[in-house]
Amino acid sequence: MPLSAEDIKNLHKYEVRILRALERMMHRYAWVPEDDLKAAVHLSAAETKYRVGNLIHRDMVRSDAVPYKGYALVFKGYDALALSALAQKKTISALGTMIGVGKESEIYEALGFGVVVLKLHKIGQRSFQTVRTNREYMPEKTHCPWIFASAKSAEREYEALKALNGKVNVPVPIDMNRHVIVMSFIPGVNLHRCRLEDPDKIWQEILSQVKSAYDAGFIHGDLSEYNIMYDDTVVWIIDWPQWIPPDHVNADAVMRHDIETVAAFFAKKYQREYDIDDAIRYVTGREVK
Repeated sequence: MPLSAEDIKNLHKYEVRILRALERMMHRYAWVPEDDLKAAVHLSAAETKYRVGNLIHRDMVRSDAVPYKGYALVFKGYDALALSALAQKKTISALGTMIGVGKESEIYEALGFGVVVLKLHKIGQRSFQTVRTNREYMPEKTHCPWIFASAKSAEREYEALKALNGKVNVPVPIDMNRHVIVMSFIPGVNLHRCRLEDPDKIWQEILSQVKSAYDAGFIHGDLSEYNIMYDDTVVWIIDWPQWIPPDHVNADAVMRHDIETVAAFFAKKYQREYDIDDAIRYVTGREVK
């Protein structure tokens, strides 16, 4: 279910205490033992049971009895912690509707100093092992549940947005907490939803943005028509958690894949054929190996 502002507003201070305790303890446990949770929150057994029950009912916490009675923080509870923190900082004042769902994220409108966008990174169970394998910033040997993998992903994207702001047309990063990034609203639509009057001009503009990012030390790593936006005037590039630097061992292959993916979209929708090697030479400023 979409996130509910009321569920967050109605959290009791003891329930917030339990969510925070689970967050801390899940660095060590996949399922926090019931006795350890009781000791950590300093509440009576009856109060703890009642408050945990409320959190389970709101789908913020889950429980399991095998191999022992334990509890785990899940995404809705992690959402509540992040959004509560952002609200306390006055970064956001109201939560709007969900406006998009990606492979590993949910996007909401919100109010801050005007309309802003919240991107909630959500690396799921199915993609977790792939993410651990393919993204070097993920810890290899430590316990890292999906919620913490998602926080790492958000941190990675926030780093890129801060570095690229003013150099590439990207959303302006405003704030972040845990797995949630607050960014400026982009008044456009994804490229696959557009009907371009001048595809060649937009192709060149996309390459110009990719080159500016490359010159700033960033290769997108997952570029496609789904994370390029156009507002009838400006091309924007969004979704940066998978970026790599130009000196990465796989940089040439990743850059080629990014450009080939976008070129394939233009070939399919607009019957335009572009020379990939020419595009790579333009972006990198060097001959293609």
